[in-house]
Amino acid sequence: MTLQEEMLHIGKQAREASRVLASSKTNQKNNALEEIANQLDQQRNQLTSANNQDLEAGKNKGLDSALLDRLALNEARINGMIEGLQQIASLPDPIGEINDLNYQPSGIRVGKMRVPLGVVGIIYESRPNVTADAAALCLKSSNATILRGGSEAINSNQAIAKCIETGLTKVGLPSETVQVIKTTDRAAVGELIRMPEYVDVIIPRGGKGLIARISNEAKVPVIKHLDGICHTFIDNKADFDKAIAVAFNAKTQRYGTCNTMETLLIAKDIAPTILPTLAAKYTDAGVELRGCVDTQNILTNIKPATEEDWQTEYLAAILSIKVVADLDAAIQHINKYSSKHTDVIITEDWSKAMQFLTEVDSSSVMVNASSRFADGFEYGLGAEIGISTDKFHARGPVGLEGLTSQKFVVLGDGHIRQ
Repeated sequence: MTLQEEMLHIGKQAREASRVLASSKTNQKNNALEEIANQLDQQRNQLTSANNQDLEAGKNKGLDSALLDRLALNEARINGMIEGLQQIASLPDPIGEINDLNYQPSGIRVGKMRVPLGVVGIIYESRPNVTADAAALCLKSSNATILRGGSEAINSNQAIAKCIETGLTKVGLPSETVQVIKTTDRAAVGELIRMPEYVDVIIPRGGKGLIARISNEAKVPVIKHLDGICHTFIDNKADFDKAIAVAFNAKTQRYGTCNTMETLLIAKDIAPTILPTLAAKYTDAGVELRGCVDTQNILTNIKPATEEDWQTEYLAAILSIKVVADLDAAIQHINKYSSKHTDVIITEDWSKAMQFLTEVDSSSVMVNASSRFADGFEYGLGAEIGISTDKFHARGPVGLEGLTSQKFVVLGDGHIRQ
């Protein structure tokens, strides 16, 4: 069987499974999620062993520390996968929900029913926990899914796939509900994104190059974000302690994620007061600082920030800093350079906070909170299948509702149109 034939076979199986899922009951889906969680718990040693193989291979290939961090599947992340599955099982099932059912002048009632998308193809790199998160969200929203993880996580992903398959079959759902592609051949991605007869939407999670390629080549609709150039603006009405805590956490809590702050903006009135304290904390944490001319006048030993820095997602211990005149200047900078992922203001002035929320054109906008909260799990979605910075269908972390569509339903009693 050629690769193309294999991928078409996978697509056909997914389409058939999606039809079974469309009529599955909520308790059956929840039971499957619980069974998968139990399997992950019981197979911890196997999961860790498989992940160690991937980590060792990654080190031998020279993967950098950020990629290795994403690849690691430690006890905390296994616990996170289990907790995510259980949380998704506890969420209301959106499928079949009818909203806005109203009588029309003709006497018919018209509303909208929430329905699954069908078959979701997900392409991702490094993070093996995405396998469980994506499978769970697709299952709860009655979508079949085809998962194609990165070659660097092949052993980890296949170990998780076995847990998923066991959980599905135990409750009588098709094992093809979730298919994790076994080949590491990169051509499989090209086949997956060009199967509109079997795949309804593609969600890429990974580097900018991967997402750009998929966006350009796909014959299937794509839910995506290209990168995470996230900003935190410290306003001149900010609480000093809050500003220090939030700005430090937004950069250092974890470096290799798309919701990590990459640019810090500070109002000029308070920059001389707050920057030295913040800089000392960043330096102690090993963060390299790059600043504008005004920043360099306050912090004399840092590198100059270039135009390229304002446009860069570092995913590393590097932070660019810019002193701005006021809130309007901060918003102008953000709307020019932001990737429309997540942007934050720290202020005690509610009118300024509301202006920031209104005028910053990003998928998540926050007041007095770390950008690291821009996550489906933290938003109460159970987990996320990706982040969308587009404006159609889904925006921000994509959870259960983002994996559904709606169709009109009409209820009559022999009504005919006059």
